[in-house]
Amino acid sequence: MTNKRLIIIGFLILGIALIGKLFWLALKNIKVDDFHKAAIIFVIDSSASNQKMLPEEIKFTKSLCSILDPEDEIKILKVSEDSYLIYEGSPSNSRGITKAVEAFTKYDPKDYGTAYGIGLKKAFEHCLTMKKEGYVPSVVVIGDLENEGAIEKQVDWNTLADNVKGIKEYIPELSMMFVYASPDKLDLVKTKLNPVLGEKKLIIANETGTDKAGRKFLEAIGR
Repeated sequence: MTNKRLIIIGFLILGIALIGKLFWLALKNIKVDDFHKAAIIFVIDSSASNQKMLPEEIKFTKSLCSILDPEDEIKILKVSEDSYLIYEGSPSNSRGITKAVEAFTKYDPKDYGTAYGIGLKKAFEHCLTMKKEGYVPSVVVIGDLENEGAIEKQVDWNTLADNVKGIKEYIPELSMMFVYASPDKLDLVKTKLNPVLGEKKLIIANETGTDKAGRKFLEAIGR
């Protein structure tokens, strides 16, 4: 009887040892991704010509913020006749974001122009600053991408790729997303920026494809 007990105990010890070894090997092979805080710079077109789509675009902005981490940081730049910062802070501050966009993107018939050039320049400057602060920067452009108004404030599609290439020397992980523009404008973006950013770091979506854009964006910033 004693020998039988010893044999059973021996098998139990052997089994526990094997399970422990397998568990240790499993933990050893698990890759733990390092969490990196993201800084998302939104460039939102609030010009008169884009007012029709603006409510849907604001809804998309808030939905994207809702899937970010509270430790992330966002900045929202308004683009119309000029471009300036209207919000900065946590993406989880839904009330603050709503108040800012409602207050500073209201319809004004005088705001016909689209200073995308100035908006993107400021966005890149914010990206460089946030990179120094330890964040992974990204730019999200929301609007129709139409060049209207003063030429000197518009985006120059012929030099944009070179500008992004220069930024990537300091921010190799930079990603960009363009949403709600027409297919021809998004095709232009793809043609100009895809060779610089690559498929995974450049996300484009017209108004019918924004449902999957959020998931792709999270992958682009390493989530």
